[in-house]
Amino acid sequence: MKFTRITIDSAQMGGVPCIRGLRIPLSTVVGMVADGMSTDEILKAYPDLEREDVRESLRYAAEAVRERELPVVST
Repeated sequence: MKFTRITIDSAQMGGVPCIRGLRIPLSTVVGMVADGMSTDEILKAYPDLEREDVRESLRYAAEAVRERELPVVST
């Protein structure tokens, strides 16, 4: 899968994945979604973002998790 809106630059934000070089970490956007914010709310909070930035952030995060085995803890 190709990600055209995600940038990783070791000289920017410590090399964490960001949205289009804007210094907005992908983890910030994904965290906002996880906290229940709508795409419209995220775009209002970060006017430089576009709707597709939010969608691609989620796709990137899903792909990153898919690549790892996570332990399942039973209660």
